[in-house]
Amino acid sequence: MNKAELVEHIATTADISKASAARALEATLDAIGATLKQGGSVSLVGFGAFSVTERAARTGRNPKTGEEVRIEAAKIPKFKPGKALKDAII
Repeated sequence: MNKAELVEHIATTADISKASAARALEATLDAIGATLKQGGSVSLVGFGAFSVTERAARTGRNPKTGEEVRIEAAKIPKFKPGKALKDAII
């Protein structure tokens, strides 16, 4: 399912226009992104939790030349599915 299909599904399920569904989806994604950017986490009970984790700096290797490469530390987004989501997939 891509974004357009998700918007259509939201519009049909919630009985709202596609434009309203698109705005609601964008607002949700923007809120999640802004919260993660500030270092917070977003927990949607039953669905899952979005958070930010720190990845330590490490040494990698260029597969073409074999040369060691320094990989900088980074903050990465993480998603942990909730129990209801896991149970729905099984």
